[in-house]
Amino acid sequence: MSEDKASKDRVTELLEELVKWTKATSIPKVRDLLEELVQTPGERIVYKFSDGKMARKELSEMSGIDEGDISRDWKKWARGGIPEQIPSQGGSRGKSLFSLEDFGIEVPSVPQAIGEKKDCKKENETDHQTVSKVKT
Repeated sequence: MSEDKASKDRVTELLEELVKWTKATSIPKVRDLLEELVQTPGERIVYKFSDGKMARKELSEMSGIDEGDISRDWKKWARGGIPEQIPSQGGSRGKSLFSLEDFGIEVPSVPQAIGEKKDCKKENETDHQTVSKVKT
């Protein structure tokens, strides 16, 4: 019986060691992947609050990102392996696997991100008006 316990203890010890090495070698790759796939302030808010329970509508209101874009982001992120797919009515939702902050990636406050989106819209409208004036 003590041989079984010693064997199980050794397996546990080896698994713990494997987890340590896996984490150490994976962290830089995961950080690069998160930075590549979750770039904008709005995307970062969506990723952070994607808990598998919150609907696209709620995430859209928080982030200022269109619900359709959130669906596309979840699919893009799923191809990258950074969320878990959670079944929901009419499809699936993304559930973040990693904390962006744990990887040194800044996530803006919700009002800050919405304000930036409005600022971007104003800049685009101004650019569009300038282009229209140049054409006429």
